[in-house]
Amino acid sequence: MITSHHLINITLIINNIISHGLLQVYYYLHNIAIIAISLVPSISAVDYIVGDEAGWTTNFDYQAWAQDKMFLLHSTIRRENIMFSKQMLNTIGSVPLTSGNDVITLATPGRKWYLCGVSQHCSLGGQKLSLYVIDQFAWSPMYPPTPAPLPFPGDI
Repeated sequence: MITSHHLINITLIINNIISHGLLQVYYYLHNIAIIAISLVPSISAVDYIVGDEAGWTTNFDYQAWAQDKMFLLHSTIRRENIMFSKQMLNTIGSVPLTSGNDVITLATPGRKWYLCGVSQHCSLGGQKLSLYVIDQFAWSPMYPPTPAPLPFPGDI
């Protein structure tokens, strides 16, 4: 015969199994989450030197240099010599970057254009750069679709 005492004991045993089992499930999921987070590579802004060892010079393929890089929002690009941006060219009274050690923070996502403001360095010497800045926190494809090359202002 099952007494109320037995029912209380059975209830306590079932509660113990449930609470212990749920605690194990919690620890299991917690550990999996920690492992998953540790396996995800860190995605953060990077400081790039334009052209690496070559620097900002003529007769260098800056598109090839930029092709394997992921320019994330708030990354910076450093360069030497004079550099204009396409947005600067379209703004009256723009001031070129001429300090010789300029740092440009990529503050907005999207396509960016940079070119040399000296003589024909852009059109003949290839001293121009087009890159795509990715917002690593936006819910969008990781890489933009590859568009046809866009003409630079001096190439039109």
